[in-house]
Amino acid sequence: MGRKVKTPIGIGIIGSGGIAQAAHMPGYAAYPDLCRIVAVADINPEVAKAAAEKFNVPHVFTDYRDLLKLKEVDAVSVCTPNYLHKQPTIDALEAGKHVLVEKPMAMNAQEGREMLEAARRTGKKLQVALNMRFSTGVRTIKRFIDAGKLGEIYYARAQALRRRGIPGWGVFTQKDKQGGGPLIDIGVHILDATLFFMGHPKPVSVSGMTYTKFGTREGVVGLMGQWDPKTYTVEDFAVGLVRFENDATLVIESSFCANIEHDIFNTTILGTEGGAQLNPLKLFREEEQTLLDITPFGLREVNSHQQEVYAFLQAIVNDTEPEVTAEQGLMATEIIDAIYTSAETGKEVVLR
Repeated sequence: MGRKVKTPIGIGIIGSGGIAQAAHMPGYAAYPDLCRIVAVADINPEVAKAAAEKFNVPHVFTDYRDLLKLKEVDAVSVCTPNYLHKQPTIDALEAGKHVLVEKPMAMNAQEGREMLEAARRTGKKLQVALNMRFSTGVRTIKRFIDAGKLGEIYYARAQALRRRGIPGWGVFTQKDKQGGGPLIDIGVHILDATLFFMGHPKPVSVSGMTYTKFGTREGVVGLMGQWDPKTYTVEDFAVGLVRFENDATLVIESSFCANIEHDIFNTTILGTEGGAQLNPLKLFREEEQTLLDITPFGLREVNSHQQEVYAFLQAIVNDTEPEVTAEQGLMATEIIDAIYTSAETGKEVVLR
């Protein structure tokens, strides 16, 4: 590491639909001195064409393998559905391209391991698009943790809960294409942020349970569009308990649909010297025999997707390790995989 590369970096987009046009492509467009988008690919030619026209991209493909043949492409964003993360990522790495792959890293841990192995074999950067890591709230709490203000982190509760938020579009309700429901879709974000706070200790065992109580029923209110109950094959609620090598524990809850007062997207951190919660952002300490609730003020909000892209570009330019490494992305995927396995088998899963 340490060898700088020339700019602008040539960017290719594999999968040019929603997340590509809403997050990745605007992110790259924000840094014209660092990069330029030179090609897009999508199996739907109309989607690919629309993305290219919107961002003034010269090359349009319906097969990503043709995109990978372009010498001017140095790096790619893989913005395909979950079941199409692995192969384009491996193919891109083996074609000599750096990769920013959308979350979750993969459908399951085995796929994730194959992707990590390809990155190590080729020596190319592989960053997982867990943009919440770059948000103002997450960065603020992490600064306090790194300064020792929370002491030893021994417990965390992560929640990504929607009251009525089953997606009415895409493949979010199809297990064979998505890998799971809310846990792998929105739960992965809060799980990654929580692991980041805890310092990524090694998970040693996982227990979990999943429930499908609403998705297969007719007439359930859909605040994010209406889905087809007949094709709903994922959970609508999941819960897991993770034990770590350092004796810390983490509980995660995630739902598309649950009878709660309101949506919750939060993590609670307990440490020996203080605690924290993400939303609303607060810290809790005891000083001078006084209990303190601390509310940070005057923080500058950032575009986390844009910051994620910038971190990826900086890792390429400066030949440094990505801020969200493939190993960290794999850890979250292994935990999610183990929760699903535990739910299916009714047994605790021991991780190697």
